[in-house]
Amino acid sequence: MKSLPSLPAKSGRQRVATHGTDEKRERILDAAEQLFAAQGYANTTVEQIVQALGVTKPFVYYYFSSKQEIFETLAWRPAVACFTVLDFPDDDSRPAHEKVKTGIEQLIRATIEHYPSSFFPAREPQAFRPDYLVRQRELAEHFYERLCALLEEGRDDGWFDFNETRVTAHAACSVSGFLYSWYKPDGRLNVDEIVPELVKTACRALGLRSTRRKQRSDARS
Repeated sequence: MKSLPSLPAKSGRQRVATHGTDEKRERILDAAEQLFAAQGYANTTVEQIVQALGVTKPFVYYYFSSKQEIFETLAWRPAVACFTVLDFPDDDSRPAHEKVKTGIEQLIRATIEHYPSSFFPAREPQAFRPDYLVRQRELAEHFYERLCALLEEGRDDGWFDFNETRVTAHAACSVSGFLYSWYKPDGRLNVDEIVPELVKTACRALGLRSTRRKQRSDARS
């Protein structure tokens, strides 16, 4: 499923990406992100984005077709960053439990590093178009399929202790999923301090062992 991420497809008149156009698009996204985070989607208007940038409405509409597209573009970036953390290369020979731990760490880090736009779907799910939500669910399902497969492989190898695979996967990922309800970028711990703490919590939810449990085949050999 390497071709999964796409969306959003709508756009303004600008079709060809150049260094200059990318910079201008990013200016719009940065200004809009701060407004959406501070006052919500419904209370933010294109006029306010325009005023924050000190430009005219045609400037914004040249790059984006609507406020909705701006919002969904902001939310889609962290969704892709988070839900593709387990897309390891085919030649990655690390054991499953190491891949899971790496993926969980990257998931948590991506959620924090894409603040505040990574929190938009949890805070304002009603603001997204149905087709966007369908695509986001597909991306999340892609992630959970890979995670569950790795968890079961790791359990078979003696590294995980759990019963219900899907329940365990969701429980561990709720560590990052509920960050929107309490995380503050100016909190006591910085990113490099808080990520390891949250990884430890997630790994406990996964039942990750500190040492591998011997399998019967190992004991006979």
